[in-house]
Amino acid sequence: MGSTTRSPTRRSGVLSWPAMRPGMLFPALVAALLAGSPASASAAAHAHPAAPLSVLVTNDDGVAAPGIDALVQALRRQPAVTVTVVAPAKNQSLTGAKTTAGPLKARSAKTKSGYPATAVSGYPADTVIYALGHQFRHRKPDLVVSGINFGENIGPFVGISGTVGAALTAGKRGIPAVATSQGFGSPPDFAAGAKQTIAWLAANRAHLHKGAVVNINTPTCSAGHVRGILSATVGASFGSYDALGAVDCATSAAPSGHDDVAEFFTGYATITQLRT
Repeated sequence: MGSTTRSPTRRSGVLSWPAMRPGMLFPALVAALLAGSPASASAAAHAHPAAPLSVLVTNDDGVAAPGIDALVQALRRQPAVTVTVVAPAKNQSLTGAKTTAGPLKARSAKTKSGYPATAVSGYPADTVIYALGHQFRHRKPDLVVSGINFGENIGPFVGISGTVGAALTAGKRGIPAVATSQGFGSPPDFAAGAKQTIAWLAANRAHLHKGAVVNINTPTCSAGHVRGILSATVGASFGSYDALGAVDCATSAAPSGHDDVAEFFTGYATITQLRT
């Protein structure tokens, strides 16, 4: 893109990007993606053992959805990561940060591939609240990851997304959180979304900021491959783009703006800071 970037700096003991400019490429994420082979990961883990990381995983598509399963499997492959799944019992898309009044009901469940989970009869935000009162009543998780959602949560979708709502619920309780979504497609490329999410984790796990929330969206490419990951603002509208349309990642066109809609629909994964 021709833009210059600076290395992360530390303020008050927290890693922060000094100028998280819209449209900025993230060198640490690129490096994490390039170093994502099993051999590289093994060598890195041996040289610098990772500190234990407790991760609460939820979503808004429901505990049995394929996206959350892809995320759980990707997280489980990371060194020293403990995964706890507490997710809605059924699809709760488009519910934002809604919560249920009164006690919540929950039952034992499993993800699509059989990983143990707790299914909550409530909204995505409810699952975070339930987990903090039960599985994490003695110690908060180090990180909450919500997703991988079926369908991008960019522009006008951000405010109504249950995936994002769950992440913001965690952030308001002082827990770092990530909302991660995969663009519409048949089939959706959840592996691409998992790759971007794990790259973010690799670049940031040692410097998680209390209460910070980021929103990652990865296109399902109808042609080509994801062109990279760019920082973005939240788009005010979809403009001329079809909100449910295909994304041609083979294009060489530059985004028409630095919001998540323009960047996403020109083949880039986007990362937006929703809460600091």
